[in-house]
Amino acid sequence: MTVPSAPPVAAATPGADAQMVQAVLHEVARRIVGQEYLVERLLISLLTGGHVLLEGVPGLAKTLTVRTLAETVHTSFQRIQFTPDLLPADVIGTQIFDQASGEFRVKHGPIFANIILADEINRAPAKVQAALLEAMQEKQVTIGGTTYRLAEPFLVLATQNPIEQEGTYPLPEAQVDRFMFKLRVGYPTRAEEKEILRRMAGGEQIAVSAVASPTHLLEARRRIAELYMDDRLVDYIVELVHATRHPADVGLADLVPLIEFGASPRATIALGQAARAHAFLRGRAFVTPDDVKAIAPDVLRHRVLTTFEADAEGVTSDVIVTRILGRIEAP
Repeated sequence: MTVPSAPPVAAATPGADAQMVQAVLHEVARRIVGQEYLVERLLISLLTGGHVLLEGVPGLAKTLTVRTLAETVHTSFQRIQFTPDLLPADVIGTQIFDQASGEFRVKHGPIFANIILADEINRAPAKVQAALLEAMQEKQVTIGGTTYRLAEPFLVLATQNPIEQEGTYPLPEAQVDRFMFKLRVGYPTRAEEKEILRRMAGGEQIAVSAVASPTHLLEARRRIAELYMDDRLVDYIVELVHATRHPADVGLADLVPLIEFGASPRATIALGQAARAHAFLRGRAFVTPDDVKAIAPDVLRHRVLTTFEADAEGVTSDVIVTRILGRIEAP
């Protein structure tokens, strides 16, 4: 599958924002060859606080890209390797008995970090996925009846392998819906693969520097939330999401038997936030229809559930989203 390259990020973002964005991209590019589409979407997730699900075959630098991006921020980072024998306590923490004091104390798990890399998330059993659910949505966890808030920014970047399904547990729809993006990572080009071979010839990992801080990210989030979005664009976003539930309303009656469930209102919120961040990275103080179109497939593909009939005909959610985008006229 060919993944579209993202347009270059503009250097016109005012002041410190431009410096932070360019510094992060420069540091990531020191280690990661190509993958501009992936890096930009991950940067949007950092700037909006939306979680990301990465899907791709092994060896495409998904884990390396996430780890590298995390290293460019002065913040805490934890990698959790999900396995079938993982327990909820291994993720969120548990109570342990302190013999010295004769009391129980709480031992925090790796979820108490700002950026979490959930590697091969679909290998974890349902109880572990349920424990992660509260953390992703509520930004809090409960241990021994006590609720603990997670520090901001809090971001879950999860990976899964689409081709090896033995010993995996499909993610419940409630959890999948909590990811802002589902990104499909493709193979590098010939030129990119040649450059990868050249850089890795020495066998040593290239160092990157931390060039941003949580304060920078949270300030940028506030500015992104204030970006201007015309009411006609708001209507356009609502119309796109509504069309995934009732395609006949926009003249796509042939899609009705192919869609089991359409996107939730959470998709509407995510599409608005991501479109604003997409405009922000291009140095604009307003959102355009192109921002919405560029980001819509990544926001909607995992929220449009297809029927058995669609599977039999080889119609994927990407095909459905593309047809809806082509049908509804942008303002």
